[in-house]
Amino acid sequence: MLDLIVRRANVIHHKTPVDITCKDGKIVEIAANIEAQAIREIDAAGRLVTPPFVDSHFHMDATMSLGFPRMNISGTLFEGIEVWDELKSHLTVEKVKERALELLNWSIARGTLAIRTHVDICDPNLIAVDALLEVREEMKAYVDMQLVAFPQDGYLRSQGAVELLAKALEKGVDVIGGIPHFERTMADGTASIKALCELATKRGLLVDMHCDETDDPLSRHIETLTYEIQRLGLQGRVAASHLTSMHSMDNYYVTKLLPLMAEAQVNCVCNPHINIVVQGRQDNYPKRRGLMRVPELIESGINVSFGHDCVMDPWYPLGTHDMLEVAHVGLHCLQMTGVEQIRAMFDCITKAGAQTLCLEKYGLEPGCFADMVILQAADPVEAIRLQPTRLYVIRRGEVIAETAPLSVRVMLENKEVEVDFTRQDQPG
Repeated sequence: MLDLIVRRANVIHHKTPVDITCKDGKIVEIAANIEAQAIREIDAAGRLVTPPFVDSHFHMDATMSLGFPRMNISGTLFEGIEVWDELKSHLTVEKVKERALELLNWSIARGTLAIRTHVDICDPNLIAVDALLEVREEMKAYVDMQLVAFPQDGYLRSQGAVELLAKALEKGVDVIGGIPHFERTMADGTASIKALCELATKRGLLVDMHCDETDDPLSRHIETLTYEIQRLGLQGRVAASHLTSMHSMDNYYVTKLLPLMAEAQVNCVCNPHINIVVQGRQDNYPKRRGLMRVPELIESGINVSFGHDCVMDPWYPLGTHDMLEVAHVGLHCLQMTGVEQIRAMFDCITKAGAQTLCLEKYGLEPGCFADMVILQAADPVEAIRLQPTRLYVIRRGEVIAETAPLSVRVMLENKEVEVDFTRQDQPG
């Protein structure tokens, strides 16, 4: 007896609906019309079934703290950092956990079951680190969480950050982070990248660097990062997050940079929600979007995934941790509205994110974990267009969230019309 069968699922790369069988937390078989029985059966009825959504870049220590101790009036990145610095002295393990756990309920409901979250280590008490380590342990049956040791105030700039980051790693933080453009000089930024990548090599850890999150076209720490990846043999194990200076870089320089990035197998993480509102703040008109060059990166064979970055915190006052919304915002800001480009946006919140996080047994294939989301939509393009109801969220073959299908009736003068926002005749 199987644990679960999902019938008539529309799965990417399968031309016709298939059944998905699951046992002991893993996918057993994917094929049409499987003759088997299970403890539970779900009829997907031709709807899209996808692996869980992946948030490649988030700040869970600050989430849901909007307005405390004050609002970010200017809306800028640097005032956000100031507000967060004011908040840090008021943090408690209990409050950080309370906010993080509330956010994770939203995440699960939205089908986001893998999250890489940065945690500020520039606090002598490492309160947020302790809180999120507890959250990771308590929620490990439901969500894959990676914690990045993030020196928000600068690895070399902030007194004690070198020792605090090492202490956070000893406590069990997974990934090494950095913020070279926030160091006091370009030279210090370069030195921080070198030191952090060497530390990752020594400890056998992944790296995720806040890199060139600025409008300065001469902020080129990504070049240093690619060099250190090559020097230390870290190919495929490093993520460069934000890279907003790419929007302002000289085109000739970018033609040199892209091959270096591809050769280093660097993973790039774009955060469209946040960078579209915090970048270009000093511009008059025209205003720069300030996002990394996602179309060119993808065309160069570089892995690009998306992050929500912030939800209701000092940097961003909105959000529900919906990665389909992130893809929706991203394709607009990046002008990626071709059919294949929209499908690439869906990859950015699923398999590309899994690659960034180096997740194992992720996907809809036999032997993968039985983690999936059933959407009230037919395909990835429709899913991004509608940001539809997550009918079922499944983790290791168990349903952990369920929502009734959306049904809307419009009352006209002489008749009642049931509204269906889906389309069966999708282009392409």
